Amino acid sequence: MQPSLFSDLKDLRDSETGTITPFKTQLIKWVGNKQRYADQIISHFPRTYGTYFEPFLGSAGVLANLAPARAVASDVFRPLMDIWQCLADTPDELKDWYATRWEWVQKGDPLERYEQIKATYNANPNGADLLYLSRACYGGVVRFRKKDGLMSTPMGSHPVIKPEKFARRVEMWKPRVAGTRFECLDYLQAFDQAQAGDLVYCDPPYAHSQSILYGAQRFRLEHLMQAIAEAKNRGVYVALSIDGTKKSGNTYCDIPYPKNLFESEHFVNIGRSMLKRFQMDGQTLETEVVRDRLMLTY
Repeated sequence: MQPSLFSDLKDLRDSETGTITPFKTQLIKWVGNKQRYADQIISHFPRTYGTYFEPFLGSAGVLANLAPARAVASDVFRPLMDIWQCLADTPDELKDWYATRWEWVQKGDPLERYEQIKATYNANPNGADLLYLSRACYGGVVRFRKKDGLMSTPMGSHPVIKPEKFARRVEMWKPRVAGTRFECLDYLQAFDQAQAGDLVYCDPPYAHSQSILYGAQRFRLEHLMQAIAEAKNRGVYVALSIDGTKKSGNTYCDIPYPKNLFESEHFVNIGRSMLKRFQMDGQTLETEVVRDRLMLTY
């Protein structure tokens, strides 16, 4: 059993407390990124567990902060998993993916060349193009049109980080995923691998807000609840991040789930919704404060 707040990677531990040092540096941008408050989520994990599973990986913010000694991290989105697999197997190639596109954009009209990369990606979805687009698109909101599944996010107005800075981030991330096996899997396949004593952390698409995200249109919460129930019955620990409250806590997102499935729930403050800002054409969101609900089967 591995301790939930510790890692075999000694250089990642706080020398005084022994805990993993909080890690805020993003590798890719992704809607729903939990990296800024991953420590709040991790504080509710079991003290010990077997293998850590994260079947809705996204930007891997919780995984990076946890830095588990043994993990299976997965997502059904192949281009996204190509990025993580490249980080694990050939990190220098990942740096080159980013640098090549960044340098090419700098040699021409940035908007025109961003759109060319997006068109290339849409013609042949791949991790290399997605990596650059995730960092350059508006707010990191990689959204897809319902009618044809093509990425539609425009270029952002923010400066895109330089290749040397991205390369440093790759080096920072490498030891944090050293114990992780990355796989392109449907979340139900990932759940099937979890055994008694293992921990599964789920961060699925949110029913109230994320219908424009990849795969969200096909996602069914009731299927996830069934998988969680089956995992709990065989002794797997499951933690679920799901819609909590919005608009300064005035709107409570009523999520149906089977009676007695979860033993406790906690609220995690996550600030203002970047996705909502995108949907509101960049307006300020003083009233759009969001709190996630963290549901635990233990």
